[in-house]
Amino acid sequence: MKRSNLFEFEDFQWFPNIWRKPMTRLLLVVHRMFKTEPVITNLINDVLNQTGQKKIIDLCSGSGGPMELVYNNLKEEHAELEMVMTDLYPNQEAAKAINDKKNGISFRTTSVNALEVPSDLAGVRTMICSFHHMPPKVARGILENAKVSHQPIVVFELSDNSFPKLLAWTAFPINMILCLFITPLARPMTWYQLVFTYLIPLIPIFYAWDGAVSNLRTYTISDLDELLNGLEDETYTWKKEVIKQGNSKFLTLVGMPV
Repeated sequence: MKRSNLFEFEDFQWFPNIWRKPMTRLLLVVHRMFKTEPVITNLINDVLNQTGQKKIIDLCSGSGGPMELVYNNLKEEHAELEMVMTDLYPNQEAAKAINDKKNGISFRTTSVNALEVPSDLAGVRTMICSFHHMPPKVARGILENAKVSHQPIVVFELSDNSFPKLLAWTAFPINMILCLFITPLARPMTWYQLVFTYLIPLIPIFYAWDGAVSNLRTYTISDLDELLNGLEDETYTWKKEVIKQGNSKFLTLVGMPV
């Protein structure tokens, strides 16, 4: 496999929220910059239309990412749609903020393992910019669980890991500079985001590392072929695709029961 098994700072439970939250906000800015929302919306909408499902089960939700906006888009066509956000280590603060809105989205406050999704969580499973965090054995297990459970799954990644590995590391200095420019676009803005970006520039370092590494950890199309070996049969189909939008390339994988 081309995918590299490296770490990201946000993987670690000990990584302080005073840095984690600003990086999460920066990721939302990046989603807006790359216009991922309509791409994700269209992917899920196609699956909803083909399967007749009325619920989205978002796996590895973190703090929610762009999925609240995606859900609002989908509601225009699917009035009865519900979405449940889940995580192995639920962010209780994010869960409370989402649950308090009572807008059709709920965040399960107990742990949900994407390898063994509970049977009561039936619906279109989504993994948005989180699949690359999974090592191959876990990644295959997640896909296999969706197949065995006869549930559709949509995987979306911000890149397709098509750059040569050495060139991919040029993203580190670029990301550091980018962080300085996009920070004013982050909302809500906090004093600690400004301090640890411009006065004590730790966030740009963490952000630059995680951004460069997340690309190197992303599964390529050929990597997906390896993961899916033996998982495609007459009961379940897979569609893998690199979607090009401007200068961006998004890796996508959609699995559906027949």
